[in-house]
Amino acid sequence: MTGMNLTLKIWRQAGPRAKGEVVTYPVTDISPDMSFLEMLDVLNEQLTARGEEPIAFDSDCREGICGMCGLMISGKAHGPEVTTTCQLHMRSFHDGDEITVEPWRADAFPVIKDLVVDREAFDRIIQAGGFISANTGAAPEAHSVPVPKPKADRSFMAAACIGCGACVAACPNASGMLFLGAKITHLGELPQGQPERDARVVAMVNQHDHEGFGGCTNIGECSLACPKEIPQDVINQLNQDLRRALSHGL
Repeated sequence: MTGMNLTLKIWRQAGPRAKGEVVTYPVTDISPDMSFLEMLDVLNEQLTARGEEPIAFDSDCREGICGMCGLMISGKAHGPEVTTTCQLHMRSFHDGDEITVEPWRADAFPVIKDLVVDREAFDRIIQAGGFISANTGAAPEAHSVPVPKPKADRSFMAAACIGCGACVAACPNASGMLFLGAKITHLGELPQGQPERDARVVAMVNQHDHEGFGGCTNIGECSLACPKEIPQDVINQLNQDLRRALSHGL
């Protein structure tokens, strides 16, 4: 199959305080079987060979698991498919396409360089309350605390969130509520998550707001962009837990 010729318009920014701009790069003979990141690798090899600064972008596992590879691709978080950027293949595009590549758009995710953003705000939300108490010592019997299957399934579904930030990038308000709702639901459905349940939701919501994420207005773009298809109803669970915690005086 003949390779594709594409025009890439890529955000370049030398550092957090530098002025950024969109730079145009033509790429030729791109295999449809390449991943989007492999295509960027090819471009970077060409830039390096010419003595130019390669484009900085995040990646790690390249298997759709770690959530590191988030990019805005032609205005869509992770691009035209519901998947991670590393699992997006060039066959999703057409010969002659013009593709705009930008970092995540959110004040809470400041640009570090080019397409790399600082997502430590998510880490600080987890640190605020995304944990459970656990006694040290001998491991408990695996079946000593029964968990109804519907609750286990829902917890597992929410735990699939990889913290990539696509929900924030897709939301017009740059809200992190889908991410936060997933973390609240993951622990809130399990017996082990009950001791800190009220304090957890209050602390994590406060940290979310402190980081500068926007509020949720139920537009739904977050769940549509989520590569792990986390449903929007985890935000309902978040709101229910928060109301209950506030009614308890927390």
